[in-house]
Amino acid sequence: MSQPVSDKDLVLADPPFDPALVSELLNSFGKAVRAHQLYLPNNPMHTRAIDAAKASFRAVWNETDSLTLEITDSDIRWEGRPLLAEPDRTSDSIPWMLYKDGLRELIFRQGFEETEMIIFLTLMQRARLASVEDDDLLTLLWEHDFSLLQYRYVELGSLIGPAVESTRGDVPERIIAPGEVEAEAQLLASSTVARMEEYDSTLYFLDDHEIQYLRDEIRKDFGNDMRPQVVASLLDTFEHETDPTVREEIAGILDNLFLLFLSLTQFRAAAYLIREARTTATRAAEMLIGQRQRLLQLSDRLSDHEVLEQLLEALEHTPLRPPQTDLYELLGQLKPNALETILAFVGRSRNSELRALLESAASKLASAHTAELVRLISSDNKNVAFEAIRRAGAMKTSAAVSALAGTIERGSPEMRLAGVSALSEIGSPGALQVLERALTDEDQDIRVATVKVLGSRHHVAALRGIEGHIRGSAIRETALAEKIAFFEAYGVLCGDDGVPMLSDILNSRRILGAREDSELRACAAMALGKVGTDLAMAALEKAMADKDPLVRNAVSRAVRG
Repeated sequence: MSQPVSDKDLVLADPPFDPALVSELLNSFGKAVRAHQLYLPNNPMHTRAIDAAKASFRAVWNETDSLTLEITDSDIRWEGRPLLAEPDRTSDSIPWMLYKDGLRELIFRQGFEETEMIIFLTLMQRARLASVEDDDLLTLLWEHDFSLLQYRYVELGSLIGPAVESTRGDVPERIIAPGEVEAEAQLLASSTVARMEEYDSTLYFLDDHEIQYLRDEIRKDFGNDMRPQVVASLLDTFEHETDPTVREEIAGILDNLFLLFLSLTQFRAAAYLIREARTTATRAAEMLIGQRQRLLQLSDRLSDHEVLEQLLEALEHTPLRPPQTDLYELLGQLKPNALETILAFVGRSRNSELRALLESAASKLASAHTAELVRLISSDNKNVAFEAIRRAGAMKTSAAVSALAGTIERGSPEMRLAGVSALSEIGSPGALQVLERALTDEDQDIRVATVKVLGSRHHVAALRGIEGHIRGSAIRETALAEKIAFFEAYGVLCGDDGVPMLSDILNSRRILGAREDSELRACAAMALGKVGTDLAMAALEKAMADKDPLVRNAVSRAVRG
C-alpha cells in the first residue's frame, strides 16, 4: 500500500534562477503592502517602500519575463519553495488574505510594477478593511482589467457543492481534477468553521486549569496598555530617522496623541509621552533646533496657563477615578511657570480629591523652584499670594523671609496674618527678627499671634518691644486676650530682671491708694508664674490674700503652675 508523500519528501527541481531574488521581491512587496496601508502617498516612508518593491521586480525581470507564485493559506511559493511564510491567519497575513478570497496563483508580467502595482495594493487594502457586505478581493480584481497580472482562483459558491477553479487574465486556463478541487474546498471550509464538538472528546482537549491559564493570559494581554508602546515606537523612529520630513511628521503625530490622551483622561500615557520625548530630544543625533523644540514643547503646552486651567476646570467637576497617581504623574511633568496656575486653582477648588493632588504637586514644584515660589508671594492675585505664603511656611523656605517682610508691611490683614504664621514655621533668626515688626501692627489678631510666636520661640531679642507695649498706656484699652498674650510672653523671656515691674503692677498702689486695673494685675500674676523663680514666687505670695477675686484666682493658678 502506497504512503502519502509529504512536502519534505519531495525532490524539487533546480529553479531557473536564484530563489533569493524572488524571496527579496516578496519581502519588499510585503513591506510595500503595509506601507500602502499605513501612510499617505506623499509620505517618504510610502515612497521608499514602493521604490524598493519596484527595484526588486526589475531585478527579477533581468532573469525572466514573468513570475508565477503559488498561494496557500500560510505561505507564498515559487517553484514549490515557500519563500514568504506567514502562518497566522489574521488580516495582516498576505498569504491568508489572498487565499481566503479564493486566489491560488498569481502571475506577474514584466512592467507590472510600473503601471498596475499601485492599483493592486489599493484593492488589497480595500479588501482588508471590507465588511461582510462589501466585495471581496476576487470581486474587486474582476472589476479591473489587468493586463500584466493574471490569477488562478477557486469559486466557492457553496461549502456543499464542488468548487470551480478558474483563471483570470491572458494565461491559458488550467482545470484541475474535480476530486482535488473538492478536497481543497473542504480544506477551506474546515479552516474557517471551527466546531467545539470536534475537539471536546479528543485525547488532546484542554484541561480546566489549562483553559483557565489561557483565559488569564488573554485577559492579561488585552489588559496591557498599548499606548506607551506606540509612543515608544514613534520616538524610536524619530531617533533613528534623520530625514527632517519624517521627524516633522512624527512630531505632529505626537502632538495629536498628546491632546488625545488629555481629552480621554489617559494621564499616565500623556506623562510618559512628555518624559520620553524630553529624553529623545537630548539623545537623538543630527537633530535640528526646531525638531528639539517640537519635542520639548509638549511639556510647555501642558504648563501653559490656558491649557492647564481648562484641564483643571474639567477635573473640578469630575469625580476622579483611581488610580489618581496617573494624574499626579502628569502634574509632575509641569514647568515652573505652572506653579502660579496651580496655586490659584487650589485656592478656589471644592473638589477635595483634586485639591489634595494639587497641593502635593504644588509642593513638589515649589521645592524644585524656590525662586518662582518667592516671586509669587508678591503676586497681585490674592489666591496665588496666599497659597504661596502658606507653601513657604510649610516648606520652611528661608529664602522667602524678605518677601514675607514685604507682606508684613504692606499686605492686607489676612495676608499679614498668613505671613506671621509662615515666618513662625520658618523659625530662623531672620524670620523672627521680621516678626518683631508686627508687634505694633494695627490689627489685634496679628499682634496677639506675633507675640505668642516670639514667646514660644524664646526670642529674647523681642523682649524690649514686648516690655514697651506693656509699659504703654494703650495696653489698658486692649482686649483681655491681648493683655494675657503679651504678659505671658514677657514672663517667658524676662527672667528675674522683669520681676520688679511685674510685682509693681500686681502689688503696688498708686497715689491716693488706688491699684492697677484688675485685668492688668491678673495678667502680671500670670507672667510671674511664667518666670517661676523664687523672686517671682515671693511677689506672688504678697497677693495671695488679695480682696479682688480675679487677681486672687490668677495668683493661685500662677503659684500652682
